[in-house]
Amino acid sequence: MMSRRVSGAGFEQQDELMAESFKGGVHPCDRKDVTASLPIVDAPPPARAAILLSQHLGAPCRPAVAVGDRVRTGQRIGAPHGFISAPVHASITGVVVAIEDRPSPVTGARTPAVVIERDAAEDAWAEGADVEQDVSALTPEIIRERVLDAGIVGLGGATFPTHVKLSPPPEKPIDTAILNGAECEPWLNCDNRLMIEEAAGVLDGFRYMMRALNCPRGIVAMESNKPEAARAMREALGGDDRITVALLPVKYPQGAEHQLIKALLGREV
Repeated sequence: MMSRRVSGAGFEQQDELMAESFKGGVHPCDRKDVTASLPIVDAPPPARAAILLSQHLGAPCRPAVAVGDRVRTGQRIGAPHGFISAPVHASITGVVVAIEDRPSPVTGARTPAVVIERDAAEDAWAEGADVEQDVSALTPEIIRERVLDAGIVGLGGATFPTHVKLSPPPEKPIDTAILNGAECEPWLNCDNRLMIEEAAGVLDGFRYMMRALNCPRGIVAMESNKPEAARAMREALGGDDRITVALLPVKYPQGAEHQLIKALLGREV
C-alpha cells in the first residue's frame, strides 16, 4: 500500500490509510494470533477486595468511607486530594471491614487501602446521574468534571489523571487528537479486542475527548495486523469525516507517544 503522511489543514476520510513510519524500531514476533480471536470476558467478583487509595500519579486519595459502611459497586470510596489526583471507587458491593496499609503491586510500597467484604445477595451499582449521549450538548468543562468524577486515569506506567490531560493551557490549541490503538507489544490484544467488540463506545469516548479539547479532527491509529479492529472502527464511524482510521506498519515501539506522532503527523516532539 502506498505510504501517505497525515498532515496539513485537512484530510479526506479513507477506508484505509497507511501512515509513514518513524525511523528505526525492531520487529519481534508479535504472537497476536494466540489471543486475537478470544472475546473479552468478565472476571468473577472476589469475596474480598483491597482497593488502594493511590492508583494514579499525584496525591493519594483520602478515605471517603469508614469501617462498617455499606458500599455499592461504583461508589466513591476515595476522595481526590489536589489537582493531580483522581477519586477511587468500589469494585464490589459489600461492607468496609478495614482501612489499612497494603503493598502496592506496582511499587511494593505499603499504601492505604479500603478493604471491602462482598455481599453477593445485594450486589448493585451505586446510583449515578444519567449521561447525555449528545456530545454537542456538553461543554468541555462538564466533560472534564465527569472524567474527574469517574476517576479515569491513563493505563500506562504513570497512570496520569485523564482530566488533567484534557485541560491544556488556552494558549496551546490542540489541532489533532490521536486514539492510540497501536498496541505494538508482543502477545497483547486488549486494545484490539476492545475496538472489535466495543467500537461504537470507544468512538463515543473519543468524541467526548475531542469535544473537551475543542479539537477539530481525530485519528484512530493501529498497526496493520489488526484488520478486524480497523473494519469495526470504520463501520462504527459512519459518516463522521472528522475522524480517520490510520493503519501503521507493524514494528516496536509503534505505540510510543513520540514515535506515533512522528509517524502520523511528521512532527518531532
